[in-house]
Amino acid sequence: MSNDLRKEIQKKANKKKAKNLQGFFKTGKGEYGEGDLFLGVVVPELRKIAAKYKHLAVSDLGKCISSKFHEERLTTLLILVEKFKELSFDAAQDKLKIYNFYLENRKYINSWDLVDLTAPAIVGGYLFSRWPLGSAQGTNFPILIKLARSKNLWDRRIAMLSTFYYIQRGDCKDALKIAKILKNDEQDLIQKAVGWMLREVGKRCGQKIEEEFLEKNYKTMPRTMLRYAIERFSEKKRKKWLF
Repeated sequence: MSNDLRKEIQKKANKKKAKNLQGFFKTGKGEYGEGDLFLGVVVPELRKIAAKYKHLAVSDLGKCISSKFHEERLTTLLILVEKFKELSFDAAQDKLKIYNFYLENRKYINSWDLVDLTAPAIVGGYLFSRWPLGSAQGTNFPILIKLARSKNLWDRRIAMLSTFYYIQRGDCKDALKIAKILKNDEQDLIQKAVGWMLREVGKRCGQKIEEEFLEKNYKTMPRTMLRYAIERFSEKKRKKWLF
């Protein structure tokens, strides 16, 4: 069945769009997406295909997640998201299977869109299913700290984006902890991710909480991170933090 999935994706291939996507996702030598190959299939089409094939067993998705084509890897991850969302809250073993498959195949989750569209739902969603709001754990997830300290760019982005699941529910403890670990990261894509999550903390958990974090850290944060974090502030407040 995974072969049918791949054939359906490849039927939608568009060479012109593929060329544009390879430029957009920085696939040139020395760029973050070096060597990645595209078929030229847009995300809305991939979502439709993922919904159609969400019945596939996790064990059948190995060939697709390891594909050389970006869209095949993304569709596999979108299928995992679809499957995870349909599970009942107490379907612990099924959620663990998806979560483990995701983490075990991280080397194929090697672009910002692959991370951003899936890490919150799968990694964040699994952690929340084990440790919901007000639980004894509540913070200090070893896996997120491990990923945040990884040398791999995409591991670090997974760590930061996974906290979005909690932020959306008004809990920012882990987001701030991971942001603190990553606050001096030299990679532009991590700076943007941290700034984005800090902005969401301000939006969903309270601007006061975000400003307290900034007060302690803004002097050493990269400007890109800071600019992303304060996008929703008034012009007067933005000037205060930038100058």
